[in-house]
Amino acid sequence: MSGVIAISAGILRSCALDDPPSNQSLPRSHQFIQNILAFVVHMRTNLGIMEDITINCARLTPSAAILEHRMSLIDTEVSLPQLESRPPIVNDFSIVVATANGSGSQTANNALIRAVFKMGIPVSGKNLFPSNIQGLPTWYTIRISKDGYTARREGTEILVAFNEKTADDDLAALPPGGVCIYNADDIHFREKRNDVSYYPLPVKQLIDEPIKKYSIDPKQRGYVANMTYVGALAELLGVDTGQLRSALERHFNKKPKPTNSNYEVIEVAAAYVRANLRKTDPYQVEPLSKTNGMILIDGNTAGALGALVGGVSVVAWYPITPATGLADGLTEFAPLLRADKETETTTYAIVQAEDELAAAGMVVGAGWAGARAMTSTSGPGISLMNEFVGLAYFAEVPSVFWDVMRMGPSTGLPTRVSQGDLLTAYSMGHGDTHHICLLPGTMKECFEFGYKAFDLAERLQTPVMVLSDLDLGMNNWMTPPFEYPAEPMDRGKVLTAEQLDELEQKFGRYGRYKDYDGDGIPYRTLPGNPNPKSAYLARGTGHNEYAIYSERPNDWQNNMDRLTRKHNTARSLVPQPIVDDNADAAIGLIAFGSTDGAVEEARDRLRAMHIETSYLRVRALPLNETVREFVARHAHVYVVEMNQDGQMMQLIQLHAPEYAGKVRSARNCNGLPLSARFITDEIARQEQM
Repeated sequence: MSGVIAISAGILRSCALDDPPSNQSLPRSHQFIQNILAFVVHMRTNLGIMEDITINCARLTPSAAILEHRMSLIDTEVSLPQLESRPPIVNDFSIVVATANGSGSQTANNALIRAVFKMGIPVSGKNLFPSNIQGLPTWYTIRISKDGYTARREGTEILVAFNEKTADDDLAALPPGGVCIYNADDIHFREKRNDVSYYPLPVKQLIDEPIKKYSIDPKQRGYVANMTYVGALAELLGVDTGQLRSALERHFNKKPKPTNSNYEVIEVAAAYVRANLRKTDPYQVEPLSKTNGMILIDGNTAGALGALVGGVSVVAWYPITPATGLADGLTEFAPLLRADKETETTTYAIVQAEDELAAAGMVVGAGWAGARAMTSTSGPGISLMNEFVGLAYFAEVPSVFWDVMRMGPSTGLPTRVSQGDLLTAYSMGHGDTHHICLLPGTMKECFEFGYKAFDLAERLQTPVMVLSDLDLGMNNWMTPPFEYPAEPMDRGKVLTAEQLDELEQKFGRYGRYKDYDGDGIPYRTLPGNPNPKSAYLARGTGHNEYAIYSERPNDWQNNMDRLTRKHNTARSLVPQPIVDDNADAAIGLIAFGSTDGAVEEARDRLRAMHIETSYLRVRALPLNETVREFVARHAHVYVVEMNQDGQMMQLIQLHAPEYAGKVRSARNCNGLPLSARFITDEIARQEQM
């Protein structure tokens, strides 16, 4: 016999304890069914199971053993987890909250993650959301990790199902022994599993009284409803409700009505769970002290703060996901940090341009005039800015371009992560162009590169690309507080009127594009310099070292050779790689950006498999000798990245062609942040372990 036998909860409830089915004088097939029903009675009587049961009969036959009522094969085939007998799982699990975009769940999710964080427990959050305004599914994953891991996990133990459109698929994705908290008013699963702990919430009932009490607008009903799952999770897991209240006060700026109404829903839901639902899962949180002195922040905000302390004075931008938050951060904090309240004056200008081309033009123009100017955009915007960036490269105009990378090509997946702009940004513009690219991998680096980008742009007189990504930019990360830069701003080789005369006395006629120091970096003057010799024409056309138009082959070659020297000079000026060398390791890992957390966790997994690794994290382009030496020291080097073509791998092979055969790719490009499991499995596969 093969197939599946489904036994409904109704049959379970209808089996009388004093009326077991008999198998006497029945055909063998009928006796088999009666034995199934006897097994049902056993579950009903001894285990108290009332849910639907599915029995896999792939290997069952109506054998003599079954007919003798021993049920041995069924007992083997059907294993019901003892959900309440498992040991506690503390501070090491993930929660996925499934809602609809625009339903207001962000407030609830942020309150949860902040409360756990304030309990001293390492936590991270990742938002998977659609690229529409409202209505499509969204999933927010909170990872709680006593070990401090922050990478995406490929499974989650706890599901909050508040979207009926995805509820069945979300339930199916839970591992055995998982938890399902769901909106019982709207969600009716097509097929319930018997290996999951269920906690149904009568959401309408729970929010009814608070809505009346606080006269909440009916349009806000759905927003308040999300607090029911916060209360349920708080009760079931042991989340400190005092920290939840503090998180709400922070979010609502201590406004009494929204704070009190939302918190009351949390309390009502927690009380309901406490009084009506029995906890049958092992998951819980307990206070630690591993986040003391740390903050929670997203990379866009961190980059904005870094730019402000770095002296940004002109911001021109156009809205685009996932980079808008960086401009929003500048708009929020600039009035606080860069305004004189007494004189009511500011030291910045923020302009929302009509498109990305206009934004890039404003940045280049402001940079030429001496301002510290920047924009924030993503892949499609970078494509549109190509021509202006090429002009800034050849005319040698300091400027900063933040590319918060998302999935391409074309419009692609606007709300999914990628590292696919690396080659584009590095060689942006036609002809032989090579740009400085900063590759932050932490919140600290988003902040630091926010101001160091301006120092490098002015020191090297060139555009600087800062390549963040959606995961870094839009998600919450733990970090130590930022430190105000101790070193002064580096304006580079800018001549005053007096310094220009001194230079001419030493070297002869001043040339704007002349290499006086052998490092490829010329001296520049700014508009307003009173020395009449300071004027020059910044050109995107062929020019000689005196900024005079020229089509002479020697002038062109000399200029390109100098730009190459300047790029080589940059190798020692950009942030250097971070290297963790392991003398016992034959395998090296190279990564950059937001993959850092997954790589660090994967190294621990590989170590548990007795595979030792070294690790180099690239923090900037161009590459330097540290990368070449790292590759040379290892038998195999895996470059971990999130793009289709292994773009960093290609750059490393070009940088160290003599070792190109050692360099392998561990890449993935599905729009999701990399997981430690993917990296571990990929390396083990390629090493044939």
